[in-house]
Amino acid sequence: MPELHPDAILFAGEKPFPILPAVDHYAGSEKTILKALALQRELATAAGPVFDITCDCEDGARAGAEREHAEMAAACVMSAENAHGRVGARIHDIAHPHWRDDLEILVRQAGARLAFITLPKPRGVADVAAQIAALRELERTHRIPRPLPVHVLIETHGALREVWQIAALEGVESIDFGLMDFVSGHHGAIPGDAMRSPGQFEHPLIVRAKCEISAAALANGIVPAHNVTTELRDAALIRDDAAQARWRFGFLRMWSIHPNQIIPIVEAMRPDFSAVAAATEILAAAQDAHWGPIQHEGRLHDRASYRYYWELLQQARSTGMTLPEEAARWFF
Repeated sequence: MPELHPDAILFAGEKPFPILPAVDHYAGSEKTILKALALQRELATAAGPVFDITCDCEDGARAGAEREHAEMAAACVMSAENAHGRVGARIHDIAHPHWRDDLEILVRQAGARLAFITLPKPRGVADVAAQIAALRELERTHRIPRPLPVHVLIETHGALREVWQIAALEGVESIDFGLMDFVSGHHGAIPGDAMRSPGQFEHPLIVRAKCEISAAALANGIVPAHNVTTELRDAALIRDDAAQARWRFGFLRMWSIHPNQIIPIVEAMRPDFSAVAAATEILAAAQDAHWGPIQHEGRLHDRASYRYYWELLQQARSTGMTLPEEAARWFF
């Protein structure tokens, strides 16, 4: 009997969980975007880049220069420096007069290579749905061959209230937490030190928001992405913030805003190698048993646990981890 690939047997008839790089790196100028692209190429493994890049057309654009900024971002996406095709863009929020122009420029000039579009500051599910509808219309107009994945920033009271509906919208791939704007939206009721550690992991209103975002994303089969850390130099503190986001709150991805943050975040998000080795043994035995139930070290495993271990291997690979030879063959 021929071997069946884990994807074919474990996700027959349903959408597999999206496996994205563990870091979403934001860059707001041509200089920082090109620097990020060079680093993306340098750190890439056989599995691809270990971090995505988001060209920031919201906070990165000077007032009055929105069009030029969006055109610059589109040019970077289409450039030869974008070797891996993992560059997205954040547009202006729906209340800004330039958001439609951002979309039109990016889709028309770079839609064929954009990895995703990020939507900031929605006030609720209706805002997200309206911007997705505009995106899909532009894709049809410019004959983009596939719908672009959408990442949504949760940073307002209304978006948090409707995060489950937002996460359920077709085309949404990631739900991201915008900590700074979320804290600011509480009009001083949350102290400023909740924008950084340890407060961001302790204040009840922030903890509630993170848990709700992570739960809504995971329940709807999409990726929860954690906010940035404000620490730029201390790798241990950056790594600790990422580890808490990953292992306490279930976030599978995290923003970075400085190149120094990328490697510590990747390292913190990476599964333990012993777990990867065990996953490989379990899946190899399952394949030998034609994906029926097995015993491994005295414990029963079936397709429910096989799915868990297969996704763990995919996540490990996305962080650049070298997989055991037995596991590596499933990816090629």
